[in-house]
Amino acid sequence: MSFVNLDSIQHSYEKEVVLQKVNLQIPRGQLFGLLGPSGSGKTTLVKIMIGLLTPTNGSVHIADTKMPSLKQMQQIGYMAQADALYSELTAKENLEFFASIYGISKKQRQQRVEEVAKVVNLSDHLNKTLENYSGGMKRRMSLAVALLHQPDLLILDEPTVGIDPVLRASIWQDLKNLQTQGTTIIITTHVMDEAEKCDSLALLRDGYVIAQGSPSDLKNRSETETLEQAFLHYGKSRMEV
Repeated sequence: MSFVNLDSIQHSYEKEVVLQKVNLQIPRGQLFGLLGPSGSGKTTLVKIMIGLLTPTNGSVHIADTKMPSLKQMQQIGYMAQADALYSELTAKENLEFFASIYGISKKQRQQRVEEVAKVVNLSDHLNKTLENYSGGMKRRMSLAVALLHQPDLLILDEPTVGIDPVLRASIWQDLKNLQTQGTTIIITTHVMDEAEKCDSLALLRDGYVIAQGSPSDLKNRSETETLEQAFLHYGKSRMEV
């Protein structure tokens, strides 16, 4: 049984259908990518995964538990596209606040704050208020918040958008390190070189999963040299159906 299972997911906002019959099986410990342009349904899909949205049809199971489940949601780290942080507080104060929300004991709180700050390379900036943080530092802070409670599943929605290449590389190294520790990671992206770093991908277009597989498998099956060419190939095939 896969760690994350999506069965026939459909979702509509009023009359607009944004997801159509999405089926995904994601093994434990995998770094899984949802690749697609803006408006393809990626953010809606991850919100359904974590229980923020209830699908119009279909079901989501995480670790054999049907979502939404409050108990299972406590085992998920979620990083949204927008940084939900408090600019007037220091990084340390932000992390301590979210640690209390996650129910981390006061005894463990300081240790976890120091550990996640080290993971995202912000240990030297914990006493700065976030209004003095750059955009890239805020993204890393959001990742730190998502990691505080040591989640089994980490879901990241466009985590490196607007970040310079050096910081992007640093965050990806963090993700690879977390994966080696057993964390299952799901990431949404529209950046092809980031998609190449994933173990497996689902290509989304207009609410449909148009293809699934490893980056090399997707290129081999489409007889293309790049993921961008592969995406165009599968998208064209979908339109011809």
